[in-house]
Amino acid sequence: MSETISLAEARDLALKALVAAGTSEANAAAVADALVAAEADGLASHGLSRVAAYADQAKAGKVAGKAMPELRANAPGALFVDAKDGFAFPAIAQGLARGIEMARGSGVVGVGIGNSHHFGAAGYHVEKAAGAGLLALGFGNSPQAIAPWGGSKGLFGTNPIAFAAPRAGKAPLVIDLSLSKVARGKLMVAAQKGEAIPEGWALDPDGNPTTDPKAGMAGTMVPMGEAKGAALVLMVEILAAALTASNFGYEASSFFDAKGPPPRVGQFFILIDPLRFAGPAFAERLETLLGAILAQPGTRLPGERRLKLRAAAARDGIKVPAALLADLRKRAA
Repeated sequence: MSETISLAEARDLALKALVAAGTSEANAAAVADALVAAEADGLASHGLSRVAAYADQAKAGKVAGKAMPELRANAPGALFVDAKDGFAFPAIAQGLARGIEMARGSGVVGVGIGNSHHFGAAGYHVEKAAGAGLLALGFGNSPQAIAPWGGSKGLFGTNPIAFAAPRAGKAPLVIDLSLSKVARGKLMVAAQKGEAIPEGWALDPDGNPTTDPKAGMAGTMVPMGEAKGAALVLMVEILAAALTASNFGYEASSFFDAKGPPPRVGQFFILIDPLRFAGPAFAERLETLLGAILAQPGTRLPGERRLKLRAAAARDGIKVPAALLADLRKRAA
């Protein structure tokens, strides 16, 4: 059973639930905007299903709902943001806004976010930078979910990578991928619905394949690309956590419950002004490449499905499971 509600109502419910749990209205707005955007794009694992855990953590003090991020420009091309154990979304939004300004002067800027929290759909952040005319790469680490290749104990998170490129007169090209075969949030959604997961997504605590989402969450995720994927996971761990002096995946507490200390993970973004390199020719060259892709029958560009779902959600609203909607309304009351 589900109910269709508008994006505006979804945002209002998420915002009120977070404020009721002790989050400042400004921070709650940044979080709600991101979660509803994910919901509209068909990414339910990073959408409203996260509100309950976020609110419980804010109430327990595991995340500082009223934290005010601190920005430090350490060089013309280096910006560090201390999230102060608060939500990632306001810290990243402020960091990228400043980073975009800096990139127009230096050409390339690295933006590191430390002492942070779950940053949701990674593509959400880089898309905003691309909307401002910049190329953007984003990396984030998360609590342990993937074992090193050949090992059996979770050490790294699912550690997503995102990339976005601006397009003249069109929505940015956005590539967003988790380095596990699927995002761990999909297991959470399956567990909430009481559904099984496909074999090959996760391993149970003993290292055996499982179709039980709860066993998978207690165990480890399978990396995409096997050994090559595990190497990419390590790369992201270094960029997101070591470079921001944040917790590694095996040191971070869970994003899914209110137990323990703040997770204190990290994120890292690279912003590039294409005009400083190829000049106006960048836009022409990009469209030449994308046109060559689309000239082949059966192809499509990354993000096309997401954009269609986004347009439909804006027009028709989104379907929310009845139990989840009832919980949101109770928390927002």
